[in-house]
Amino acid sequence: MRWLLKILAWAVGLFLGLSLLFVLLYKFVPVPVTATMLMDDNGITKDWEPLSNIDRNMVRAVIAAEDSKFCRHDGFDREAIENAIQRNAQGGRIRGGSTISQQTAKNVFLWQDGGYFRKGLEAWFTFLIEKIWGKRRIMEVYLNVAETGIGTYGVEAGAQRYFRHSAARLTPLEAARMAAALPLPKKRAVANPSGWLRRHGGTIARRIGTVRRDGLDRCVYD
Repeated sequence: MRWLLKILAWAVGLFLGLSLLFVLLYKFVPVPVTATMLMDDNGITKDWEPLSNIDRNMVRAVIAAEDSKFCRHDGFDREAIENAIQRNAQGGRIRGGSTISQQTAKNVFLWQDGGYFRKGLEAWFTFLIEKIWGKRRIMEVYLNVAETGIGTYGVEAGAQRYFRHSAARLTPLEAARMAAALPLPKKRAVANPSGWLRRHGGTIARRIGTVRRDGLDRCVYD
């Protein structure tokens, strides 16, 4: 039993040390590849860009679409999590309450599927990146590693694919349509959406104005 406890303690210590090392490294170095990218049978198209080269409309669009409290929470939106738990208890399609910080932690350090074990690891990495990276770096990494289409990662590669120009000059509608597709990038059209997805993109485009007016993206640029 003592031998097993030593092995367990060694494994936990190694994990904590490595996780801290990689979080510190990626505070300064672009993330070269993720598990999601490596597992993608469609290949990888990506182009890392600093946040200064990404239109502010894109930042505002993902905040409007996915995490309006991004600048106010510590990585976890407890109200959204509680609401998701209540909805999921009623059955039907499983819904999440993940913040942009949680999605970034998952995208960079973990894998897409998994139950409570992966969620526990996700919480640990979310805590670390909030404390070590800060909001600006979290947003920068998120916009560079998020899947934006089939075999396409990051908003620069997405902008080039869908609009034939750089992410440095995205209109509110272009940014909104990319943000609308992020939850299901392999299934949701960006360039020519129709029906609900088109309306949803229009709603996000209008919310960009609210994010700008209320300064909901202020923590990214302060």
